[in-house]
Amino acid sequence: MTVLQQIRKAAIIGAGQMGLGIAYVSAVHAKIPITIYDPSSAVLSNATDKYKSLLSKDLTKSRLTKEQADEALSRFNTIKGDGSTADESVKDDVDLVIEAIPEIPELKLGLFKRLGQNLPPSIILGSNTSSISITKLAASAGLGGREDGKKSSERVIGIHYFNPVPIMRLVEIIPALQTSQETIERARSFGKACKKEVTTSSDSPGFIANAILMPMINEAIMVLERGIASPHDIDLTFQLGMSHPLGPLKLADLIGLDTCLNIQRVLHTETGDSKYRPATLLVKMVDAGWVGRKGAKGFYEYDKDGNVLG
Repeated sequence: MTVLQQIRKAAIIGAGQMGLGIAYVSAVHAKIPITIYDPSSAVLSNATDKYKSLLSKDLTKSRLTKEQADEALSRFNTIKGDGSTADESVKDDVDLVIEAIPEIPELKLGLFKRLGQNLPPSIILGSNTSSISITKLAASAGLGGREDGKKSSERVIGIHYFNPVPIMRLVEIIPALQTSQETIERARSFGKACKKEVTTSSDSPGFIANAILMPMINEAIMVLERGIASPHDIDLTFQLGMSHPLGPLKLADLIGLDTCLNIQRVLHTETGDSKYRPATLLVKMVDAGWVGRKGAKGFYEYDKDGNVLG
């Protein structure tokens, strides 16, 4: 029986809420050194503050001891990338790289091409994408210019965490058509090391979660747009009538309305199915800069701590 090589050190590209969350569970639960790369000093500084805040909260609630919190802090590092990207600075002494950049196909395809070129084939290239084809990302990595493009494609895999990552118990593993069985098993093992339950999906638009979730959120927005009910009543119906912890509009605010729109557009383009056509109100709100909790206004208004105002 082949002994799988464990993930001993990892890098995250993108210091937003998803990148930070992945770094947190990697350092706290998988207990490995983790470095977040981002081209923005301000974003990295904010991520560091939030990381410390998460540790403090878990310490206060006795989820971590003082020694465990100190160890987790020592495993966390940030590096500012050169120029407009961060990936050029990623060191090749890691076993796993996970990208957590915006859900824009051109950005991710370009990133995987560079990673395929710059990093040796032994390093797993993971994507936290919630909708973009892993097979396309793998193909892009294979075009990176290394001698063995096949191996670069074989090491690409979707590792889709859920927001907020420290709380949500699931990670979705999505192999590309090219992904090797060894890469799949190592990714699954890492998800379990992060204290997550692991599901596996084929590389189909939206995978399991967003193929179902996004049409529901989109339909809730259309119900609001048609004046059928208020945001509060729509969300309360799902919370009390269907036992959802958050209603679809509050969930959309948490995910980020810009992210929801990007996912909807990918799903609509990839499938051609009208059920994925973004609601007009969603497009208008993103155009207005009302992107949800991270922007203080979405379907609700929020204070600096993310609490609903009013």
